[in-house]
Amino acid sequence: MAMQSTLSVERMCRTAGVSRASFYRWLEPCMPAKEEMELRASIQAVVLEHRRRYGYRRVTAELRRRGMMVNHKRVARLMQEDNLLAVQPRAWASTTDSGHELEVYLNLALRMKLTAINQLWVADITYIRLAAEFVYLAVVLDAFSRRVVGWALGRSLAASLAVTALEQAIAQRQPLPGLVHHSDRGLQYASQEYVQRLRRHGMVPSMSRPANPYDNAFCESFLRTLKREEIEATIYRDLEDLHDHLQDFLERYYNRCRLHSALGYRTPEEFEQSTAAQNQDNDARTASMSFFRHGKSIPPMLPVNAGSRRQCPLPALIGTDESPAGYSLAGCAPAEPAAASPAADRMNRHPVLGLDKTSKRQLRSTQTVST
Repeated sequence: MAMQSTLSVERMCRTAGVSRASFYRWLEPCMPAKEEMELRASIQAVVLEHRRRYGYRRVTAELRRRGMMVNHKRVARLMQEDNLLAVQPRAWASTTDSGHELEVYLNLALRMKLTAINQLWVADITYIRLAAEFVYLAVVLDAFSRRVVGWALGRSLAASLAVTALEQAIAQRQPLPGLVHHSDRGLQYASQEYVQRLRRHGMVPSMSRPANPYDNAFCESFLRTLKREEIEATIYRDLEDLHDHLQDFLERYYNRCRLHSALGYRTPEEFEQSTAAQNQDNDARTASMSFFRHGKSIPPMLPVNAGSRRQCPLPALIGTDESPAGYSLAGCAPAEPAAASPAADRMNRHPVLGLDKTSKRQLRSTQTVST
């Protein structure tokens, strides 16, 4: 397979004084068979290196990183002919129990614009079927780099499983106060034990809207990748064997080797290293949130001015598309009085407005009699 060079074919032909048609006529008889075999060998090496986890798009990106000029359609055709396509996912079952009376919190993750790591963490729990039992995996991801920062494996869906994953993430990353922790409305994440851990480390809880998995799309996408590329492609003896395989997949392969399309086909570790220098130059350390109604971007916490009536910082965003019923009201502004509405003030000054025809006639007749 020819390696990528800095000169194009057109420029080289112009320099050598030959036409491109002559070059391709000379190249065609001797190169295609050898080139095809080299490309097939390279594709097979990439697929086997990643244990058939890569589809044709990531295989194409990996080949280009190695200096090969190849089209994704050609890679897909060769992978299909050689039976090297990725393993397909299976059906899934829900593990979220949101039918509880515990406190839930506003969805802040949907409106955050991330600029660095440790601004938004997302968490979720999934099940894994073994030969003789079901086990459960809790994970915590950094939404900016898609890196797995904490995980825990166990036989129970108790809140302690999610707490273990959170404690591992905190010990590994040491985040500053103000980090937003987003999850679904599951019982584990709404439990007092879990929320106390968040409050203790200065984290702001955030939860998805009911029956809307798209709010936690980062974690849902990761779990789909985990199931398709590792769980469904391997047979495990027991829980200990599963733990060893997951540790190798999450900490060595996923965080350090696997190319992510959302990161420009870079690994999470490589993406964090490349953005760390940019953030140091730009001093971009805080995330921002935006109002749907006004389209403004503001920091996640408003500063307290000297002499102000406000005694503590307020969250920068109150959901304009969500009903406050069922949410935590901590930090929410009081409802706007009816008199503050321009429409209500207009009705007070002009009582006839807003009435139907019958009411208007009755009002006029009453005024006439009184005069």
